[in-house]
Amino acid sequence: GLVDGGVDLLLAETVFDTLTLKACLWAISEFAETRGEAPPLMISVTITDRSGRTLSGQTLEAFWVSVEHAPGLASIGINCALGPADMRPYIEELAGLAPLPLTCYPNAGLPNEFGGYDETPVQMADVLGDFARQGWLNMVGGCCGTTPDHIKAIANAVTGLQARDPQSVTPNSLSRYSGLEPLSLRPESNFTMIGERTNVTGSRKFARLIKSGDHEAAVDIARQQVAGGANIVDVNLDEGLLDSEKEMHAFLNRIAAEPDIAAVPIMVDSSNFAVIEAGLRCLQGKGIVNSISLKEGEEAFREQARVVRRYGAAVVVMAFDEEGQAVDVDRRLQIYDRAFRILVDELGFSPGDLIFDPNILTVATGMEEHDGYARDYIDSLRQLKQRFPRVKFSGGVSNISFSFRGNDVVREAMHSAFLFHAIRAGMDMGIVNAGQIIVYEDIDAELLEHVEDVLLARRTDATERLLQLADRFRSQEGSQREGPDDSWRESSLDERVEYALLHGRTDFVEQDMEEALGIYDGPLKIIEGPLMAGMNVVGDLFGAGKMFLPQVVKSARVMKQAVAYLEPLMEQARREAAARGDVSRRKHIVMATVKGDVHDIGKNIVAVVLRCNGYDVTDLGVMVPAERILETARETDADMIGLSGLITPSLDEMVRAAKEMDRQQFTVPLLIGGATTSRRHTAVKIAPAYEHATIHVADASRAPGVVSRLLSDDSSTFIEANHQEQERARIDFAGGQQERDLVPYEEAVQNRLQVSFDQSRFHTPSSVGVQSTNPSLDQVADLIDWGPFFHVWELRGSYPALLQTDDAKGAQARELFADAQQLLEKVMGENWLQAEGRYGFFPAESQGDDVVLWTDDTRTHEMSRYSFLRQQRRKREPGAAMYCLADFVATAEDGIEDYVGAFAVTTGLGCEQHVARLEADNDDYQAILLKALADRLAEAYAEFLHRQVRSEWGFGEEEGDLSLDRLLQADYRSIRPAPGYPACPNHDDKKQLFASLDVENTTGLSLTETCAMLPAASVCGLYFQHPQARYFSVGPIGRDQVEDFAKRKGIDTSSAERHLGPNLAYSP
Repeated sequence: GLVDGGVDLLLAETVFDTLTLKACLWAISEFAETRGEAPPLMISVTITDRSGRTLSGQTLEAFWVSVEHAPGLASIGINCALGPADMRPYIEELAGLAPLPLTCYPNAGLPNEFGGYDETPVQMADVLGDFARQGWLNMVGGCCGTTPDHIKAIANAVTGLQARDPQSVTPNSLSRYSGLEPLSLRPESNFTMIGERTNVTGSRKFARLIKSGDHEAAVDIARQQVAGGANIVDVNLDEGLLDSEKEMHAFLNRIAAEPDIAAVPIMVDSSNFAVIEAGLRCLQGKGIVNSISLKEGEEAFREQARVVRRYGAAVVVMAFDEEGQAVDVDRRLQIYDRAFRILVDELGFSPGDLIFDPNILTVATGMEEHDGYARDYIDSLRQLKQRFPRVKFSGGVSNISFSFRGNDVVREAMHSAFLFHAIRAGMDMGIVNAGQIIVYEDIDAELLEHVEDVLLARRTDATERLLQLADRFRSQEGSQREGPDDSWRESSLDERVEYALLHGRTDFVEQDMEEALGIYDGPLKIIEGPLMAGMNVVGDLFGAGKMFLPQVVKSARVMKQAVAYLEPLMEQARREAAARGDVSRRKHIVMATVKGDVHDIGKNIVAVVLRCNGYDVTDLGVMVPAERILETARETDADMIGLSGLITPSLDEMVRAAKEMDRQQFTVPLLIGGATTSRRHTAVKIAPAYEHATIHVADASRAPGVVSRLLSDDSSTFIEANHQEQERARIDFAGGQQERDLVPYEEAVQNRLQVSFDQSRFHTPSSVGVQSTNPSLDQVADLIDWGPFFHVWELRGSYPALLQTDDAKGAQARELFADAQQLLEKVMGENWLQAEGRYGFFPAESQGDDVVLWTDDTRTHEMSRYSFLRQQRRKREPGAAMYCLADFVATAEDGIEDYVGAFAVTTGLGCEQHVARLEADNDDYQAILLKALADRLAEAYAEFLHRQVRSEWGFGEEEGDLSLDRLLQADYRSIRPAPGYPACPNHDDKKQLFASLDVENTTGLSLTETCAMLPAASVCGLYFQHPQARYFSVGPIGRDQVEDFAKRKGIDTSSAERHLGPNLAYSP
């Protein structure tokens, strides 16, 4: 038809259902195979709304992963549904994903109430012209509502502009799969769990439900697997009495309608290739075929592989050929050499789309020839991983323990111990019962010894001994205060309201508000009258330094509870006021912690302080994209926008938000705050991105003054003074004073710290590898450093001296400390928070400014590599040492077997649910107090674990019984620098640290896309044992070191500059 008619291109456009598109891709591929060629293909997807998803639910990245296999794909793009402005973030995202020409042809805005389109040619051309100037486009046009005039205006807007270079996007080499959302396996990714319970041969319950036709309950099993941590769901419906093709089709269509399950990729598992095809025809995402093999010879293998590739799926290859199943290392290598040659060299598969399953076979069967199966599998992994570094390795873990079916305790111990060793050898993923993998360190010590004797074939009688021990486990399943003075209750209502606000008393709020309703003309008059009068007194006292931050937060709690009580009556009062024409509006501020960042204590305090000063504040919370911040600002007609962040990657997101404000022609002031921000960075990086006022706010106490001046009649004077100060900062920075103060990187390396590596001073840890740690809170609470806790509340001074002063600040500090102690007692007594962590010791050596961590004491397999930075700022003394963390680790030439430790701990598990409850009760004071306590407990946990680590490392006895003061001053041997802090400022190092410790699979800790830790009350870092190890700040670094860092990391220089932005002594 089309091709015979002479078409030059095929265009699959307005794609809102990826499965339908994949059917089209299949047809094109089949046509090309029959005819020998087909015209080039263009694909254009439709993002249906601002959620950033297709109508069938896929994210843009998941869509790209699903279709990038398409034969003859010439371009990718977006059209329809949205106008150009709403399409902006998705075009920008796609431009960074696809190494292909990119098309964009939006509608002329969104449809109006009559089905027409209102965006003019000039409006569309302005936006699309900007897209082209940003370097995002290759082809541009219009869709619904556009006319020849629109196309002419767009053409004029882009004429002469340089087209996007598709080669600027590096083609993907990762293993990537998708459901509604993408799953990318990076080198630092944790072990990938494939849920096994949706398998009729492996789960009696699932089989029973499928046979009885209870698909709804069967779907719940898949849901439980995802909730339990499965990254992929394996579906197997091979059973003699089932119509497996029909059941596969029905079940996959069922789970496709469940977004929480459909979010993850599906592994279609069957020994019947017709069933596999039935499953692939149901998947809109990029699934995985489990499995194909050389069992029927190379031709059958090629034919099945071609079909898999045509569907765009990844594939599991079993270690099986015409001679049978491979059970030893040599046979596995032979089979996979053949398979790799056929799949990659002949058929064009990407190595990242291959998953090799070298056969996990049952041990402890009583047959001597089976005793080495687990050990040989692990040995095979090591060699296979070296030969095929981009291929992933998997296996069905439960096979290993089949001899002990019915004894869940022993089976789970075998699974956990097997995974511990297999993952270290190179196993990337495994089919497991997600949620039922126990922590290796939690296995009974005697049971673990017997299990590992079997798995590693350490004894000839290992099976008999484990059988004897198994019977034992067969039945197991898997300060008082005086009462308050209430004499103030005898005062007038207004005086009582003021007193309650000043003293944070909430116990009479409802009673007083009920009385006020009988006196004042409606709830609005109560808020505008006694409540705001009281808050004005609070604001005045705080501004004069006569009230302190904890008191202000308590005052806000009273205010919020009073307003919440009046809220049911407010809407009617507003309508009545509007009818009278008596409408007033308070100034409004929108605040948020930017995308990728989870820290919000400081922002929450600023919001409270601003509310106390009479401003309306919309607090959007944490991890908020710029688009949502600006959308909310427009909806609320905000007078100001405030952005907050704690980690350095947040700075880039702030710059992006400022650029977007400028592009959308905002004029309101932009406030910047948070621990990682600074006046200099705001001046040099953020302010130039936004034409209007951009103000850095150092702390909460300054916020009301800054906001007041920005909203005053004389605001222009304040804004101009701020602009001049920022201009001076930019001139100083552009003058390169910092860069002139640097020594060349080569010279800094030559001036590395010279430390002694004396074998007698170095210790080997009591155990090498990773362990879990779960202390009770009362074990760590005694090590809390209270000084930073008071700093959060802007009560400066040293602890405990702060509590002993006789002034007002001392009194407030004592009251705050008492409140904290009371809450801490409740937190520990009622188990509000849980502590979890992982730590480990690894053989290590320094190589230049890198530190390499090895998987084990053979020191042959590199587990991770930390590329550290070296000081470059010129020092007063000529030839003074330029510190780098690598200086504290022995090189291979030193002849010392050195070790480096790593840890990740949290005390934030459970925190958010209690914070949410307190905030719902309008108790901001207790909510902020709880977050601040959780942070302090996390630091105390890190100190507690560091003390334990020094003992396990063998030099803890050197320090004796240290006092708390000496502990908090780090007056002991070893350091624990944290990624993102002065000695190692690269937050990205958290990824490999988490991977080394398998943090995300074994604890409730995780990382955001910008490497903020969740929960926020978490700490991670590295341990260095050298007696001369010390903390230091890297400080500013030059372009020469950045280029060297990029080379060591294998990334481009611009990426390195993004990672290290705050440390750059130059403007990239």
